[in-house]
Amino acid sequence: MKRVVLLAVMFSALTLAVVLAAGSKGLAQNDRVTDPRVKLGLQMAPVPLNLTGRDRNLVGLGSYIVNAQAGCNDCHTNPPFEEGGDPFLGQPKQVNAEAYLRGGVAFGPFVSRNLRPDASGRPAGLSLQEFLLVMHTGADLKHIPPAVPSPQVDLLQVMPWPVYGMMIDDDLRAVYEYLSALPQ
Repeated sequence: MKRVVLLAVMFSALTLAVVLAAGSKGLAQNDRVTDPRVKLGLQMAPVPLNLTGRDRNLVGLGSYIVNAQAGCNDCHTNPPFEEGGDPFLGQPKQVNAEAYLRGGVAFGPFVSRNLRPDASGRPAGLSLQEFLLVMHTGADLKHIPPAVPSPQVDLLQVMPWPVYGMMIDDDLRAVYEYLSALPQ
């Protein structure tokens, strides 16, 4: 009897150790709760987010990537900072929340796109698959040449998609989820 109890205790301990080890490696969806980037990302979002029905962890990580790493505001917000809030002028940083990620920055003949969700709730009007395609390949899905019978598309000329295209899909999905949580 003691042997059976001892084996049951050992089995339970081993099972618990395996579960804890798997969780610490980020194998479960909710393990990002302890990721400090998620908390910081949710705190630094310059506009109120719609978290209803969304994975809070993905949205927070996406915000961290967009706002602390990728510099999306610099090109997709016009102007990027509020009057008196331009850190490049030594002022305390204040992102232009009204124009945040709505596009409109001119780069010669090119103008940055609005990344906010459209009426259907899709960032820049793109599905997740289209967003991944754009980020990985630079395909300009808004300007597909109509007379070209092949899948050839124009390439985005200003966006640094060759850099962002090297990001893993999980991180790009987090960016997409964050953009989806922005107000229209």
